[in-house]
Amino acid sequence: MKKLVQPRFLKGYFVVSLNAYHFYYLLQIQVGNSPVYKVERKLGKGGFGQVYVGRRVSGGSGRTGPDAIEVALKLEHRNSKGCNYGPPYEWQVYNTLNGCYGVPWVHHKGIQGDFYVLVMDMLGPSLWDVWNSLGQSMSPNMVACVAVESISILEKLHLKGFVHGDVKPENFLLGRPGSADEKKLYLIDLGLASRWKDARSGQHVDYDQRPDVFRGTIRYASVHAHLGRTGSRRDDLESLAYTLVFLLKGRLPWQGYQGDNKSFLVCKKKMATSPELMCCFCPAPFKQFLEAVSNMKFDEEPNYAKLISFFESLIEPCTPLQPIRIDGALKIGQKRGRILINLEEDEQPKKKVRIGNAATQWISIYNAHRPMKQRYHYNVADLRLSQHVSKGNEDGLFISCVASAANLWALIMDAGTGFSSQVYELSTVFLHKDWIMEQWEKNYYITSVAGANNGSSLVVMSK
Repeated sequence: MKKLVQPRFLKGYFVVSLNAYHFYYLLQIQVGNSPVYKVERKLGKGGFGQVYVGRRVSGGSGRTGPDAIEVALKLEHRNSKGCNYGPPYEWQVYNTLNGCYGVPWVHHKGIQGDFYVLVMDMLGPSLWDVWNSLGQSMSPNMVACVAVESISILEKLHLKGFVHGDVKPENFLLGRPGSADEKKLYLIDLGLASRWKDARSGQHVDYDQRPDVFRGTIRYASVHAHLGRTGSRRDDLESLAYTLVFLLKGRLPWQGYQGDNKSFLVCKKKMATSPELMCCFCPAPFKQFLEAVSNMKFDEEPNYAKLISFFESLIEPCTPLQPIRIDGALKIGQKRGRILINLEEDEQPKKKVRIGNAATQWISIYNAHRPMKQRYHYNVADLRLSQHVSKGNEDGLFISCVASAANLWALIMDAGTGFSSQVYELSTVFLHKDWIMEQWEKNYYITSVAGANNGSSLVVMSK
């Protein structure tokens, strides 16, 4: 049994130390001009941060929106991996996507104590939860509703220039039970989202491949993600195809692999499993959808309307009998209560679809090279300088330039300096001559230098 030490109370929260581990429990949260929320039960843990119920201490009305009595509080510690250089990357994505169809609203965000905090709409169960509650299987009608609404949500996300990067049942949530949106579908957890469209040029990002880098969830990731290829719109749709088959059949052919090479074995199985084999005993639209998305090119624009139309025949035409709202799909066009898509089939180029097991497989031979990277720090106090430099050195970076203003330091660290070793000294005197001469004897040479208003200096010497 590990021994608990006395809790330490800090402004609004206390910290319980458990030997080397720390568990943080915030009693109340207020960020920016948000209401004050009392932190209650934990809702779950995503790839980035943990989510809790927040209940307004006073005021509030309704079940959703900025005035809701209960909200979801997503907390991420400032020392977590995704927060080394400031707020979580997910914040940048929400700044662009807030209000996007199918993405939950972020009402407030800010810092309290050691945590970055997002205040979001409270939602209901995930598709994973619903699947479990239904005996680990969903009806074709329900999965078809999930399909058309998910495609519509992804289309709106893609129009904003992003791909989600981690499409799976756990990341699709229904609206809050008892609310007007309890049948509405939402896509959450944008921590792995990335741009398929360059924000400046408006062009598709360049293709690249890093087989030593994997992003996503092994079970649902696209084959391209396993192979380290740059994410694009096709990958979200391929992951959605695996999600739909899982919800319908309750299992995917590559489940059960264990060990260090699990990702490799799953990728190999995915590549060897044809749409016909994977979708056997499924209604025809599932095979059609998987064939279409698994044969897309890297920069191909999906025909979302056509993909939605595959599932039309499976959806119950009576709206009250639809277990999930399909507002996004119906906005494309509606006729007599059914989805209407103008496919113009005769004008569509015919694509050759590869089905069945390939006779041969290609192999990528890859030599990993350290990517060109650059990092900068500014307004760095004397005491924090070593922390930033040590972290950069761990990542293969060396100091290439230093400067000072108002007795604070700025430094640029670069992977392309060509240096093999580096030392530096922060001295209370300007250019500590004895230390510099000692380093010269060790074949180090001055590569950067800066002085502060108080007379101190930072000298960097490199080999």
